[in-house]
Amino acid sequence: MLGFLLARAGVDVIVLEKHNDFLRDFRGDTIHPSTLELMHELGLLEEFLQRPHQKLGKLAGQIGDDAIPLADFSHLPTRCKFIAFMPQWDFLNFLASHAKAYPTFHLMMEAEVHDLLEDGGQIVGVKVKTPNGPCDIHAALTVGADGRHSLVRECAGLEVEVLGAPIDVLWFRLRRDPHDPSQVLGRFTRGKIIIMLNRGDYWQCGFVIAKGTFESLKRRGLEAFCLDIIDVAHFLTNRVGDIKDWNDIKLLTVAVDRLLKWYRPGLLCIGDASHAMSPVGGVGINLAIQDAVAAANLLAEKLAQGTVTTSDLELVQARRLLPARLTQRAQVFIQDRVLGRTLANKQQTSAPWFMRLFKTFPILQRIPAYLVGIGVRPEHVQTKDVFVRGS
Repeated sequence: MLGFLLARAGVDVIVLEKHNDFLRDFRGDTIHPSTLELMHELGLLEEFLQRPHQKLGKLAGQIGDDAIPLADFSHLPTRCKFIAFMPQWDFLNFLASHAKAYPTFHLMMEAEVHDLLEDGGQIVGVKVKTPNGPCDIHAALTVGADGRHSLVRECAGLEVEVLGAPIDVLWFRLRRDPHDPSQVLGRFTRGKIIIMLNRGDYWQCGFVIAKGTFESLKRRGLEAFCLDIIDVAHFLTNRVGDIKDWNDIKLLTVAVDRLLKWYRPGLLCIGDASHAMSPVGGVGINLAIQDAVAAANLLAEKLAQGTVTTSDLELVQARRLLPARLTQRAQVFIQDRVLGRTLANKQQTSAPWFMRLFKTFPILQRIPAYLVGIGVRPEHVQTKDVFVRGS
């Protein structure tokens, strides 16, 4: 997204992707109303929504025997009052296809960064491995957008504050029946939690476990794990056989952390590279996109003029630190007070008092809807398309 916006504004950009395609599974695939609003601002929303996707207008949870409504997006001040579920590779391919229309955008696939180039304390580019051999790429600004296990931030020696996470998540697929419930996102019962994302003909499932317990769970056996799934979601009884072995299950090690400083001279980190998010709320991808829009708004003109400074990079962190901090604080609260306690409680689970209020007072559902759907300090596209006459 940042590469697209900068190239659109006339900045020469190279985006490096270490794989030969974007086909990664088990990634955040939720496109929230805030991101859909950005697509509208770019004039791409109608075309974007022609891509296969599923819509979710409300969020609900099943806690024990209680069905708890959690969020109602119908009142949001956005054009799209729903979350769109779309495989991330489709979203990335869509962005890349439009970015490639600009002569200032360059995408290198199978280009893996393995180190930074430095000159007198200034980051001046990256060292890259490619199928044609190693090469150096020099740049006025290097942006690390390489996720929670960011090599860029590690090579830059940026200090990380670890906020902690008591959970990990096991991702897998199960067939979906058209008669399955669709609005219930999370199911909680007797020390077990499962998250289910509607993918049309299948469920993308996330089984939440206590951190570091995957190996002990495997020792219990696959059959015992399948019975755990059935215990939380009985309607999946005839489909747990879709899991043939442990290779069908992927471990997501949850981390919540934040860089104390997101930048160095010539270098900026955004998204999970600067603030790794919990999967709680599925907001990580959308927060990263907000970072990209803010960075483009603040840096595009100066990059085009060759006048960007470290102070300008500091402004990006200043702009995006509060949303990251408040979102992570909310995620840690839910991890500790809801998810962690549910996993530790082997008795029948009941909804916490504050969640029951959403059922008693439906207007309260607008609060989590806004925080999940739009978030803190939403960004809007301020950069111009310099290739359009009159811009």
